[in-house]
Amino acid sequence: MTILVSPTNPPTPAMLQEVQRAARTLTITALALKSRLLAMYPDHMYVDAGGLIPYGLNLVDAYRRAATYVDRLLKGVKPADLPVERSMKFKLVINLKTAQALGLTSPPTLLFQTVEVIR
Repeated sequence: MTILVSPTNPPTPAMLQEVQRAARTLTITALALKSRLLAMYPDHMYVDAGGLIPYGLNLVDAYRRAATYVDRLLKGVKPADLPVERSMKFKLVINLKTAQALGLTSPPTLLFQTVEVIR
């Protein structure tokens, strides 16, 4: 889910199907920047394309955890016996170039929490 925030409008979640989202990443980030919208994206792909901030699951950790489920299933554990888990690791990245273009400054406390800063 992509969340777009305008100073004059309340936050608006924009639900896009994965294929549409991937195909339109550059368009979405360019329009958000052109419209001076503060946008938070679900993954790193958007920040690489010029988006401001993605905050989402650490996919490497999620895939690693999924592999442990598959391993346990292959070893004969019944699916009903596997616990439901949720991810506890998230990834925050900031695109400082985009922040500067929007006239934003990032406080040091926020920069300290980021996994990656794009300059």
